[in-house]
Amino acid sequence: MAKVDSYTSTAKWLHWGMALLWLGAWCIGMLATHWREELNAQHELTFLHKAMASTLLFLVVARIAWRLTHPAPALPKKMSLTMKRGALVGHILLYVVALVGLPVSGWYWSSVADKQIMVAGLFVLPPLVAPDKDLYDLAKWVHTYTAWLCGALVGGHVLVALKHHFIDGDDVLTGMLPGNDARKA
Repeated sequence: MAKVDSYTSTAKWLHWGMALLWLGAWCIGMLATHWREELNAQHELTFLHKAMASTLLFLVVARIAWRLTHPAPALPKKMSLTMKRGALVGHILLYVVALVGLPVSGWYWSSVADKQIMVAGLFVLPPLVAPDKDLYDLAKWVHTYTAWLCGALVGGHVLVALKHHFIDGDDVLTGMLPGNDARKA
């Protein structure tokens, strides 16, 4: 693949749009479960959470397709090989756990609970499995703890981006900001 100096505008919009959607769904999910009686007695927040999170499943397909056909710019030359490998592993974890695993675990939980998921309020996702009361607690546990793991992954991603900007003084963070078209090596 050819060497590129910057992320495409599409890559940036997918990154930031999905980040906002993911963060919104994550926060709403936390509110809906931890303050269920006070804030979610009629399950409005749950509906919104599912509509947002399920949309990510479709956007991640577009994002991966875009990424495979439009390579990312090279990381700064001054980064060690260990840090570059860490960046690769971190990004793979974000895709696999936060963008695929978390929404799929919620879909599974809804399926065993016999609850529908409306994608962006437009259409219903088919259930992944038949309803099964015996799997409800396990599905809830997996989704809940995956959500907390994802919160840590996303928090780490933000901290590393800020480290690049404020401590390392490179342009890894600014290279993903809209309006910035070039990254320095």
